[in-house]
Amino acid sequence: MKIYKANRKGYINYVLMGFIILPLFIFFMDINLFSEKPYILLPLLSPSALIFWIYFDTFYKIENDELIYRSAFLRGKIGISKIREIIKGKTLWIGVKAALSTKGIIIKYNKYDELYIAPENNEELIADLLKLNQEIIVKDHN
Repeated sequence: MKIYKANRKGYINYVLMGFIILPLFIFFMDINLFSEKPYILLPLLSPSALIFWIYFDTFYKIENDELIYRSAFLRGKIGISKIREIIKGKTLWIGVKAALSTKGIIIKYNKYDELYIAPENNEELIADLLKLNQEIIVKDHN
């Protein structure tokens, strides 16, 4: 079993900072109100918890001839023998995205299914997939 960390570069970091700064900014606008009723911050902290969960719980692994992906509540397995094509360096804007950054890889499997993932090292993951299935077609996005 080999685990591949998700690439955490790009817009996700700005979103994360926004969800940290916004509750603090609102808290310091009226400290007395929030010290009397701290539960008012709950609607602001709930989305922050979701973003942190996605940020820290996104990874990929190869185990028992399956590519397993996990990004918070988005989880699944793909049989490596069912992978037809990989497009590297392209971002999928619509569809299943278990990724935190752009310029990852699009995995096409079965007949019409696609998955977008963005590991720290695209080349390493692709090489390990090719070791298990040499019939995968790898394309560069230019």
